[in-house]
Amino acid sequence: MESRNRTLSDVLGRRELVMVSNRLPVDRVTAPDGSVSWRTSPGGLVTAVEPIVKELGCLWVGWAGIADAEIEPFSLESMQLAPVTLSADEIEEYYEGFSNGTLWPLYHDVIAQPEYHREWWETYRAVNRRFAERVAESAGEGAIVWVHDYQLQLVPEMIREMRPDLTIAFFLHIPFPPGSLFAQLPWRKPIVRGMLGADVVGFQRVQDAVNFRMAAERYLGAPALGNALRAADGRQVLAQEFPISIDAAAFEELGRLPRVRQRAREIRDELGDPETVMLGVDRLDYTKGIRHRLKAFEEMLADGDVSARDAVLVQVASPSRERVGAYQQLRDDVEVTVGRINGSYGAIGATPVVYLHQGYGREEMAALYLAADVLLVTPLRDGMNLVAKEYIAVRSDERGVLVLSEFAGAADELRDALLVNPHDIEGLKSTILRAVHMPAAEQERRMRALRSVITHYDVARWAEQFLGAVGTAAELRDAATEGGEAAPTGEISVQDAFVPRSLAARIRRLASAPALTVVTDFDGTVAPIVARPQDARILPRARQALEVLSRAPGVSVVVLSGRSLAGLAATGLDAPDWTISGSHGAELASPGGAESGGPAPLSDDDAHRIASLERLLHRVLGDEPGVRFEQKPFGIAVHTREVRDEAHAEELLEAAVELAASAGFKHRVGKRVREFSVRDTDKGSALAAIRAGLPEAPALFLGDDVTDEDVFATLSPDDVGIKVGEGDTQARERVEGPAAAAAVLAMLAELRTGVVIGSGPADSDG
Repeated sequence: MESRNRTLSDVLGRRELVMVSNRLPVDRVTAPDGSVSWRTSPGGLVTAVEPIVKELGCLWVGWAGIADAEIEPFSLESMQLAPVTLSADEIEEYYEGFSNGTLWPLYHDVIAQPEYHREWWETYRAVNRRFAERVAESAGEGAIVWVHDYQLQLVPEMIREMRPDLTIAFFLHIPFPPGSLFAQLPWRKPIVRGMLGADVVGFQRVQDAVNFRMAAERYLGAPALGNALRAADGRQVLAQEFPISIDAAAFEELGRLPRVRQRAREIRDELGDPETVMLGVDRLDYTKGIRHRLKAFEEMLADGDVSARDAVLVQVASPSRERVGAYQQLRDDVEVTVGRINGSYGAIGATPVVYLHQGYGREEMAALYLAADVLLVTPLRDGMNLVAKEYIAVRSDERGVLVLSEFAGAADELRDALLVNPHDIEGLKSTILRAVHMPAAEQERRMRALRSVITHYDVARWAEQFLGAVGTAAELRDAATEGGEAAPTGEISVQDAFVPRSLAARIRRLASAPALTVVTDFDGTVAPIVARPQDARILPRARQALEVLSRAPGVSVVVLSGRSLAGLAATGLDAPDWTISGSHGAELASPGGAESGGPAPLSDDDAHRIASLERLLHRVLGDEPGVRFEQKPFGIAVHTREVRDEAHAEELLEAAVELAASAGFKHRVGKRVREFSVRDTDKGSALAAIRAGLPEAPALFLGDDVTDEDVFATLSPDDVGIKVGEGDTQARERVEGPAAAAAVLAMLAELRTGVVIGSGPADSDG
């Protein structure tokens, strides 16, 4: 299997990566002798993309953080840095004004009132164009450009106008507002048009992506199919959630360092070794719910639920946008509240709130996480909130409780936290009390589950998925440029009526994976069950979808069947570009139609055993009406689909099992069929062997029969297993029948390629 880093390089096709953000990821340092140097800054974006930059290197375009400074391009570690100059007036109007006085409060549910000033907008547009021009003059031919966040929402469209050869990605790190709020923005159309200039638009939460797609349809008339939008120039734009994460392993390693653990013990000692240490870690921002948190804690002290001797709240509030009036007012409010609480409920040696208006390095933060019994993450609105994930990663002791606002993006993933509505002060108080008194066993169970989530979906997995979608977009653009099949520019099919809503979201995410393995059973899955097995045929819609998928970059198509390869061919299944496994994994045909792999041919002894069983079965069951026998390469199958009485059909199959057992054969159970073989193979092990020879990729598997459970049991959390029809199953998803299975494949093909898959008469009745 390919390594994670190898996969990340490959999905970008060795193309140059250009990062674009408001700030360059560096700070200028002036030494005592007056010499100037640069060092990597500790910002959140830098931390998130650090593994990507280290692996791939990049050109990074952004402001250097110094007003009116004309700075020439320079290098630092694996980055080539291209500074954009901003004047003091532009910083005031573009950054402090439109970005943080208009967009930030609007996108965060109008917790503070947005201001709409035309001069701010004009400066925002001018600065965005300067960023785009810098990219256009600096990026290499065919590069991938990754634009970050709300300050630069116009840049994708501007870059596309200047450099149509580039593949453009945009990621919004904050929420995208619902339609009722976004409608307030006087410049809503150009904002949406700017973002739609990208090939891939990423969001933190499902609802953010939905809000944007609705805005694109409403204001630009961009039709949608699932997670895809059709831009005015005919491009298909993926607009989907890609929740950001952290380097969980690095934070866990940090939390295991002896000096960090010692510092955690010192922190508790310095706090007076209280029974409970609560911790809040935030930028000082009105979206973070700090005032609500303090109000709840003050009331708990007043009610006697906690005491200053027994509980301490440590609130780290790092400085933020200190020149903006709303933030100055917030700081005043918070510091007055902290003073009132400590004055009213504190005592010598017992300070209930320890307020720290400063930032800290990673090691000190890890020590604080280890010292804290309860972490309070209670924003009123937050795109993600990585503090919650950092706390979980550091707590390898599986202790501690996370109280998490349901309005943080992290709440979608961290369901084993104590979720709370921070506007409900009574509910917040009750939840904090529950956290304070949570038994150790429950703490361990919840923390173990939370750690499993962030370990599985870490920052590397986020990068793979997002950049994988971007790399796929680049490949599709290249294919279209070289004369391949471009996405259609007409109506977008919405023929996914058979796909359950809960499943559709998973299919949409799967469609954007950099590589993808599509696997399906045959009978009862893409071919309806018929009385005579030889009469089975794959549904036209399913066939077309699989053919389109097999031609798409990065997609492998596999058919797993209990039928023999010859039996599948007899149904008319002629698919030279697919991998086909027959006889429950005992036979294998690779793309091109050549048979390969599989066990050795039958020995004379095995052939004799099969012939003997066949004679026995024919002698005992051959005269039973409706019983049919099917020759298999390594055995024989008994079918009772044509036996009218279902109970009698089962009796006949049980009789066949008894006869085979007396001859030393084991059996496989299928719908109205029992199969007896001299080869101990199954579909699960067959697929594992096939996937080992393919690029590492998530898999979609559709299956209907008992024998398909061997595959469902092997699927990972990244894979999607779909049970077709009724019956007990290990699959997490289910559709009604072959027509619905064909609809799933059609939806995946359309989302992946833009090619519309029509429905045929065979699958019109569901």
